[in-house]
Amino acid sequence: MNIIKPLVVLVFACALPAAAKDKPFAPVEQTVKERTKRTVTWEQDMAAREQSLAQARTLLRKPLNVTTAVQVALLNNRDLQATFEEIGLSSADVREARMLANPELDFTAKFPDRAPSGTKLEWGVAQNFLSLMMIPLRSRVAREQLAAAQLRVSDEVVKLVAEVKMAVYRGQADEALLARLRMAHEAQGASLEFMQKLHAAGNVPDLKLTQEQAAYSQSRLEIAKAEAEGREHREKLNRLLGLWGRDTDWRLGGALPNVPESEPSVRGLETLAVGNRLDLAAARTQLQNTVKALGLEKSFRFIGALDFGIAGEREPDGANLTGPSVRLELPLFNQGRARIARGEAQLRMAHRKFEQLAIDIRSEVRELRDRLISQRDMAQFYRDDLVPTRQRVVALTLLNYNAMLTGAFELFTAKREEIEAERGWIEARRDYWITRAELERAVGGDLDAKPRSVAQPAAVSNKTKTR
Repeated sequence: MNIIKPLVVLVFACALPAAAKDKPFAPVEQTVKERTKRTVTWEQDMAAREQSLAQARTLLRKPLNVTTAVQVALLNNRDLQATFEEIGLSSADVREARMLANPELDFTAKFPDRAPSGTKLEWGVAQNFLSLMMIPLRSRVAREQLAAAQLRVSDEVVKLVAEVKMAVYRGQADEALLARLRMAHEAQGASLEFMQKLHAAGNVPDLKLTQEQAAYSQSRLEIAKAEAEGREHREKLNRLLGLWGRDTDWRLGGALPNVPESEPSVRGLETLAVGNRLDLAAARTQLQNTVKALGLEKSFRFIGALDFGIAGEREPDGANLTGPSVRLELPLFNQGRARIARGEAQLRMAHRKFEQLAIDIRSEVRELRDRLISQRDMAQFYRDDLVPTRQRVVALTLLNYNAMLTGAFELFTAKREEIEAERGWIEARRDYWITRAELERAVGGDLDAKPRSVAQPAAVSNKTKTR
C-alpha cells in the first residue's frame, strides 16, 4: 500500500502550482479599457462590493453625463457582475482539467465457512492512465473555452456601455424637449388668453375660440406624455446603473452635443467590425475549440478505460501476493462512432453560425451607418436651415407687430413654429447619437479604432468525417 503516498504527492504537484498563478479576469480588464477607456472590477468579496458602491455614490453626487453614467454602470450593475462569474466557472474548469483523476482503492475481506479459518484479504490501488495522458489536451481545450468566455464577457461590457450611452442621450433629449414643450404651452396660453378677450368683445366667432382652446389642451397633453416618457426612460437608466432607493435621486448634466461633419466610410467600418467584434471573436474561438475537441475524441475513440496499479492479497496461511494490475476496456460494441458523429454535427453547426454572425455583423454595420448619415443630414438641415429660418420669421413678424403691420396671432403662430423646429432639431440630434452608440457597439466599441488581424477558421472538410 505504499503506492498511495507517491500518487497523492503527484496529484498536488500537478494541480496546485499552475492554478495559483492564474489571473483569468485580467484580459477582460485590458480589453474593456482598450474599447471603452473605462475600468471594470470583478467583485469577488463584500469589501470589493462596498468599495465599488462608494465610488458609484461619489459619482452620483454630481450631475451625470455620458462618461460618468457609464462608469457608474460598470461599478454597480448586478447583471454585469453576474456575467463576470462565467469567468469563474471557466477558470474552475481549467483547474479541473489540469488535475489528475483520483486513484481507486479496492479492498475485499473473505471469511471461510470451514477450516482453515483464516480471513482472506484482497486489495488493489489503480490509477486511470488515460486521464493522465489527456491532461495536456484537456487543459488546452479548457483554456480556449476560458478565452471564449473572456471574449463573451468583454462583449457584454461593450453592450452595456452602448445601452447606457443611449439611455443618457434619451434623458438629455427628454429634458430639452420638455423645456421646449413648456415654452410652446406658454405661447399657446398667451394666444388663448388674447383670443378669449377678442371673443368677449365680439371680434372672433365661437369656432376660432374653440379651435384655440383645443390647441391649448393638446399642448398640455403633449407635456404630460413627454413627462411620462421621461420617467420611463429615467427608470430604464436606473436599471442599467443598478440604482434603487435614495441613489435614484441623481440629475443629468450637460446637453446633447452637436453632430460632426463627416463619418468613417462603410467599407472601413465593416473591416473594423469583423476584426474587432468580441462576440465574433468568441464564436471563432469556440469554433476552433470544437475542432480540437473533435480531434481529441477521435484520438481516444478506442480507449474507454486504461487503468494501471498494484494489487495484492493475503492468503489464510499468511502468504502475501503482490503484483501489477491493468484494466482495459475492449471496444467491441461501442467504438465511439456516435460521439464522433455528434462532434461533427456540433462542428458544422458552430461553423455555420459563425459565418452567419459575420454576415449579420456586416449588414448591421451598413444599416446603422446609412441611418447615421441620414440622421446627421437631418440634424444639419435643422441647424443650418430650418431653425435659423424660423428664428428670422419670428424676428420679422415681431418687427411687423411692433409697427402694427401684423396681428398678435401671426406672432404667436410664428413663435410656435420656431419651437416646433427646435424640437425637431433636438430629436434629430438625439436619434443621431443613439444610432452612433449602436454603431459603436456594432463595430466592437470604438469607431476610431484600428481593425485587428482576423484569423479565419478552417472550414469543415472531409477530415471531420467518421474514420
